[in-house]
Amino acid sequence: LDFGKTSVGWYNSVLPPSFHLPYPDDALAVVVLSTPAMFEQAFLPFLEHSSIQKPSDPVDQCVRHCVSTAVSQCFPELKVDVRYDYELLPSRKPKFLAQTAAHVSGAAFYYQQSDVTDQPWAGRKMFGVCIHPSFGGWFAIRALLVFEDVAVGPELVQPDPPDCVASREDRIKLLEAFNLHWQDWSYRDIVPVGQTYSERQKEYFSTPPAQRLALLRSWGLLPKEEAQPDLSPCEQNQANGHG
Repeated sequence: LDFGKTSVGWYNSVLPPSFHLPYPDDALAVVVLSTPAMFEQAFLPFLEHSSIQKPSDPVDQCVRHCVSTAVSQCFPELKVDVRYDYELLPSRKPKFLAQTAAHVSGAAFYYQQSDVTDQPWAGRKMFGVCIHPSFGGWFAIRALLVFEDVAVGPELVQPDPPDCVASREDRIKLLEAFNLHWQDWSYRDIVPVGQTYSERQKEYFSTPPAQRLALLRSWGLLPKEEAQPDLSPCEQNQANGHG
């Protein structure tokens, strides 16, 4: 895992009120990222020692287990609001905007359409994506921890996220690869990286969410007698394909 420190105020200042976190501006927040090694070092061992609760996504369950265990062991006396990337509010809005949180914490640069001058897309909407200076696109934003009673002091200065895709040409290449060819993984290699997903990890995240339990069973990581769940459209939407 990797982390980025921020404050609630930094996060709220770049978002409309409907997305604000309901905490003081000086409350400490920590963004939790998973790195390529998470799959082999945390997820596969989790499957060997835990029972999967259907129909929830197995990676989401692993992340919840790891984060909640770390919070309870490291901060037993503190009030920590843990928000996961897959959680929704009753309004159907996400509990936090993951890429915005990563950007304001300095953990990863959130490249958006507005970051490209003289856009070549003739009014087409291009969705943004975060790039990490060490992992490129080979990472995921998993959770936001808000330490409700911990106030940041003036010594915590907001960092600028590393602008590792600086040229207009590379930003166009990144956004087009992410929006038009995301299945080929190429956007993740927009910068040189030291680690990428293993072939097994790529196979897992390339598999549609409804078929991932069957894949894990074929790897011998789940009991053969475990039945494949029939996901409702709502459950299928929540068991998203992030990775």
